[in-house]
Amino acid sequence: MFRRLRIYLLTMSDSNKLFPTRLHLIIFITYISLFVNQGLLITASKDKDNNYTYNPTTVVILVELGKLLFILIMQFRESSLSEFINQITSNARMFGFYMIPALLYCLYNNLAFTNLKAYGPTSYWLLLQFRVVTTGIVYQVLFSKQLSLKQWFSLGLLTFGCIVQHIGHSSAESSSFNFRVDKYLLLMLVQIFSSCIAGVYNEYLLKGKAGDVPFLTQSFFMYLDSIICNFGYMYFNGSFSKAVSPEGLAALKEPIVLAIILNNTIAGLVTAILLKKLNSILKQFGASLEIIFTALLVWLLFGKAITSYTLFAILIVCTSIYIYSTSPIANPSTKENTSESVGQDSRKGEHV
Repeated sequence: MFRRLRIYLLTMSDSNKLFPTRLHLIIFITYISLFVNQGLLITASKDKDNNYTYNPTTVVILVELGKLLFILIMQFRESSLSEFINQITSNARMFGFYMIPALLYCLYNNLAFTNLKAYGPTSYWLLLQFRVVTTGIVYQVLFSKQLSLKQWFSLGLLTFGCIVQHIGHSSAESSSFNFRVDKYLLLMLVQIFSSCIAGVYNEYLLKGKAGDVPFLTQSFFMYLDSIICNFGYMYFNGSFSKAVSPEGLAALKEPIVLAIILNNTIAGLVTAILLKKLNSILKQFGASLEIIFTALLVWLLFGKAITSYTLFAILIVCTSIYIYSTSPIANPSTKENTSESVGQDSRKGEHV
């Protein structure tokens, strides 16, 4: 399945420069694969009553710590402790810059619980698909780049495809759509804009719009700020003590939980690379393909029914990708391979 997707995307990249190099294509496919795998692992980790056998907050803490640890390991492979400290102190302003997306992501994650309770899963996920179009709006503002009518049409079609997929999912589970105009709609809009602004602003920083800072140094500040925000929230709502309790940490003995932590850690790092090398618009296309492939693989691996809605959604999403590929947002071209770009990162300030 992923081999066919790779051939399809590679054909488009060769003729239309959707992906400037093979490396860009590999990053995109890796991003989709990791998040599809994340959905499968989380589904497999539930018991027969559809409950988690571990504390999700513990997993969140360990994923954030894992990202920071990985960045530190990579950094110390390229530079000494004194050089790293010099990088941190000379670019201390990035701590404040990255606090913005860190706070927005924290707000997004915690509003999810409130909005899910108010709307229910079907309504929540359908409304959340408007992130695609909202990302386009925020992208135009931050990067001062006007999207073409063809690009907007492809984003609108992509949104429609995701909505069709979620309608099919709700139909299979006999759940209904419940749209309500009240304070929760405002909270839903806040959640949507938090996600979009955080993603595009993160891309804005990674592409050097706030100064030429090495990728590893930027990642260090991003994950440090994320840890501070998430730990602060968990401390004030009382969930932190349960997460680090012996009972919460006991679940680490389970291989499936370790796999979730490792996969999510790598997925977070690849997302940063994707935003650096590609853009937030392609990230939305990747997220939409992730939804489709997750539905197909859950059907194959766990026997959950797949509907005609999913097949129709696949057609719509593929059409939207093709339309976008004929007029994509230009990505920076690069000739370096993966190992070179990582190795040169801290030496000459170029980022993966």
